[in-house]
Amino acid sequence: MARGKVQMKKIENPVHRQVTFCKRRAGLLKKAKELSVLCDADIGVLIYSSHGKLFELATKGTMQGLIERYMNTKPARVHQAETAMETQTLDAKKEINLLKQEIEILQKGLRYMFGGGAGTMSLDELQVLEKHLELWIYHVRSAKMDILLQEIQLLRNSEGILTAANKYLQDKIEENSGVTNLIPMASDSPYPLTIPNDDIISLLGSNFGLN
Repeated sequence: MARGKVQMKKIENPVHRQVTFCKRRAGLLKKAKELSVLCDADIGVLIYSSHGKLFELATKGTMQGLIERYMNTKPARVHQAETAMETQTLDAKKEINLLKQEIEILQKGLRYMFGGGAGTMSLDELQVLEKHLELWIYHVRSAKMDILLQEIQLLRNSEGILTAANKYLQDKIEENSGVTNLIPMASDSPYPLTIPNDDIISLLGSNFGLN
């Protein structure tokens, strides 16, 4: 019989909870020993039960030795984390300052262009302004091209609709022309074909034995 999926919540029954704790604790310690043997790793496991009982495992040496080793490496790890944080902060400040400088140059360039060339700009400032202007022109041209492509697609769709409507009208005209041509064919002779009543009676009598 297949086992149902175990719900990850506290087991309320104390007996079932203790049985599950013992089984899973043994499995966890077994896996830790296997990992240590297979990968030559130093592994330490500390487990406190709900009653406060301690279970520990040190695959190599003692638990105290592993703890001391961890405490000796912790300051270095903390220092590395602090250094990385400081580097990120400095990089962020540097990027903010560069953005501020670019904004100032762009504002100065706008005043220079729309103010009729009033004021002066250095060569570096003009190069930065030129770079941004080229980027703006590229975006404007890209937006313009997208709009033109959309308009072309709309015209193609309209052309398809008009072509279909034209074909439908042509089919209707040809259909009506065919019906109209049948009327003169039935009345080409100015004298319609008629048979006298006496001849019709004689013909019926000879065929059906009425005479």
